[in-house]
Amino acid sequence: MSRAHQRDLDTRIGFMEGIVRRDPNYVDALQLLGDDYTQRGRFPEGLSVDERLASLEPQNSLVFYNLACSYSLTGQFDRAVAALEKALGLGYRDFAWLAKDPDLKKLRAQPAYIALKEKIKRLKKKAG
Repeated sequence: MSRAHQRDLDTRIGFMEGIVRRDPNYVDALQLLGDDYTQRGRFPEGLSVDERLASLEPQNSLVFYNLACSYSLTGQFDRAVAALEKALGLGYRDFAWLAKDPDLKKLRAQPAYIALKEKIKRLKKKAG
């Protein structure tokens, strides 16, 4: 990542942190902040934001998919699988991205994910 991109991310993070301080339940701002934290490699902060979003948006499949990514990036693989299962249960169906998302790379190597792959295969057949 270039220094200019890092600087832009840091500026956006500072701006979004200010918005979230004023309105801690502003979902759109939290989503942008969480994405920026992750892009900047600030995975614990991104996880904290994703956990807050999961409590604010308990029926949002994308929120739980992103939570699974944050858990994977922080090495919490059992929690990552649980969040991914919840995302799938809520209707997450972007199977092509799930299979290549770099945020889930470490998770895909875990035994718990291997078992989840069977569930994903069944869901793909239903969707297709």
